[in-house]
Amino acid sequence: MSQFSRFHTEIQNDEPSRAGYFHTAHGTVHTPAFMPVGTQGTVKGVTPRQLVEIGPQMILGNTYHLGLRPGDELIRKFGGLHRFMDWKGPILTDSGGFQVFSLSSLRKISEEGVAFQSHIDGSSHFLSPERSMEIQRNLGSDVVMALDECPAGRLERDKLEISLARTTRWLHRCRDFPLGEHQGLFAINQGGTYLDLRLNHMEQILELDARKPFQGFAVGGLSVGEPKEEMNATLHDFVRQLPRDRPCYLMGVGTPEDLLFGIEQGVDLFDCVLPTREARHGRLLTSRGRLNIKNARHRESAEPIDPECSCYTCTTFTRAYLHHLFRAGELLALTLNSIHNLSYTVGLTRAARQALLENRFPDFARRTRDNWNTEEP
Repeated sequence: MSQFSRFHTEIQNDEPSRAGYFHTAHGTVHTPAFMPVGTQGTVKGVTPRQLVEIGPQMILGNTYHLGLRPGDELIRKFGGLHRFMDWKGPILTDSGGFQVFSLSSLRKISEEGVAFQSHIDGSSHFLSPERSMEIQRNLGSDVVMALDECPAGRLERDKLEISLARTTRWLHRCRDFPLGEHQGLFAINQGGTYLDLRLNHMEQILELDARKPFQGFAVGGLSVGEPKEEMNATLHDFVRQLPRDRPCYLMGVGTPEDLLFGIEQGVDLFDCVLPTREARHGRLLTSRGRLNIKNARHRESAEPIDPECSCYTCTTFTRAYLHHLFRAGELLALTLNSIHNLSYTVGLTRAARQALLENRFPDFARRTRDNWNTEEP
């Protein structure tokens, strides 16, 4: 089984945006790339075969949910998450921290970890850095995320500093835990929208990295309620300060606008539930902007969702049919909508990568933004 490789940049220019790749035991990831979220061992609304046709480079699994149900030991017995869900490509697993820390009324933080109650049945559990690593080792993912303390959005600076210190101490423990030889550990940077705190935290991470390198770095704690302008300013000033020889992963961010802006700042990897969540509500992402398939104007439309999209949904069905399915409450509507939204989002990062390789990314970004304003709801 091949080892996790360092990041290779394929273009050299003066801009932070870049195209690159890194190798994993389950395939090469070409960046920039969007990772569909497979929270419970499935990307909602689509089959693994449909997912292959959509063509993501890597998908994401959730440590918290899979650790609770069906359990990481059971998944290990079935050969790991790849075999359990029949996905042959690379998988990234999050640490479970975000989900645990969102259970504000059901968890208690200590230096050792987080005691929490299951959202399923109220049973008691404990997630430590070591337990998060153990779950992810059992899942067999290619990219393992370190357990961090996920601070609430707009947390006061003094409390954020305490949180950052604990995250650094937990990172020591995650790094010392033995993972599978094919697995790569990513460190997570926090600091809210305080640039100096993010830079100080990154210095601490790099001190650990000098002794035993991490395979990548993630930017956490954004898109959690702060104004978009503050998030963008933080990304603009911070991402370009990161080491260029490792992939940069922006966690939980995935609107088309945010993907394009993140790529411009040098982000390599993204994940978000937005494409499938929006699909389940009849809201579709297109090259001409957002479209609500529920609206009456689509009732007799012979157009596809997006004439520039080559996905199964757009090349096969009319807006009138999709409108009918959604209004009738048919499950097929959710599948077809999800296929399209995932295809559009994955395709956007794929097209951005090609534009970077061909040295025409600024024009691509400008035209893409201009076209988003032409669709009607």
